[in-house]
Amino acid sequence: MAQDDMLDNLSDLDDIFGPEETAKPAEGQTSITNTAPVDDDEGIEEELPGQLAVDVYETPEKLVVKARTAGVNKGDLDVSISEGILTITGTLSSGEEINVSEWHMQECYWGEFKRTLALPAKVEEDSAEAVLKDGVLTVSFDKIPDRTTKKVLVK
Repeated sequence: MAQDDMLDNLSDLDDIFGPEETAKPAEGQTSITNTAPVDDDEGIEEELPGQLAVDVYETPEKLVVKARTAGVNKGDLDVSISEGILTITGTLSSGEEINVSEWHMQECYWGEFKRTLALPAKVEEDSAEAVLKDGVLTVSFDKIPDRTTKKVLVK
């Protein structure tokens, strides 16, 4: 399918559902968006915090969340967990841009990001460990074992 055809199909979906409907993730998935300047109804540009792409997986004993955080300093990251909800926030600095007279291309996202997700398994929140190494943030938790149903003998 040609790129123009794909764009026409997306435009058709926007006409049917509205642009916000086509951007919603499937059930069980979380959305991933980047910050971009957004014009509100009054024409004022507003920055929305970008989101962080994550991988979430389990081992027999652990639940692990990994996020690419290349270029983010450890001191610019905040990781918190509360009632099974993990939140990772931070700032990605582009450094100094002294006397930039004209941008020719700007594809990289710089600025604040935030990602909040419900963990898919019960975990011991006090066991949380976060490690930043080689541009990858790894947050791991000890899993709470699933309790099996106990059969009660009737006398």
